[in-house]
Parts: sequence; C-alpha cells; structure tokens
Amino acid sequence: MGVRRLREFNLALLGKLCWRQVTNRDGLWFILLAARYGLEGGRLQAGGREESVWWREIVRIYDGLGLALENWYVDNVRLKIGNGLNTLFWLNRWVGDVPLRVRYRRLFDLSENKLLTIAQMNALGVG
Repeated sequence: MGVRRLREFNLALLGKLCWRQVTNRDGLWFILLAARYGLEGGRLQAGGREESVWWREIVRIYDGLGLALENWYVDNVRLKIGNGLNTLFWLNRWVGDVPLRVRYRRLFDLSENKLLTIAQMNALGVG
C-alpha cells in the first residue's frame, strides 16, 4: 500500500470518523452507529462490553483519553455552542481547556443528571 506510518494513518482515519460524529449527524454512518451503540444526551455512547476495538479507539480520541499523539483531535477541534442543544454541559470542553466535570469535580459528583446539554441547563435556570 505504500503507507509507512500506519499508526498515524490509522489515527487520521479514526479522527475523520470523530469529525463525522460532530458534523454529519444525518448521515448513514452516524445513524448506524447510533443504532448500534445508542444515543444519550445527543451523544453516541461508548458501547460498554460489546464495543468493537475500533469504536473504543474512536471514543478515546473523541474524549481525549488516548496517548499524546492521539490528543491532536481534542487539542485542535473547538466546539461552537450555537443553541446549546448538542453541547453537553458537564462532558464537552466548551469553557477553557478541560470539561467542567474535571474543573468542578465535586459539583459534577453531586449532579443528578450528568448528561444535560447547555440548553437543558439553561432551561433549568442555570447560567
């Protein structure tokens, strides 16, 4: 095939799938993944015990939990909040460099619903 840096090539392809999760929610690929792994709070679920190896890697890249090389996605992609319907209040990085669940760990632990979007929190009078 002529691909010398197979790991970097693989990360690039996985990053493309991460990007499609954000930008093409009406596409067949997103619909298939939502049917397979489920949606919660507008976000594709990790999959638990039944996740595939490649899906586990996509989740790690998307969440910034991988190795330094794999963090290029979360380090370079920024979230535009818009109406707040697709941005998770506690889990997405929308204020600063870390999700609010990390910055305010104690409040996150006390939160009853950790999957609320910014729009839902706003409707509750938070913000």
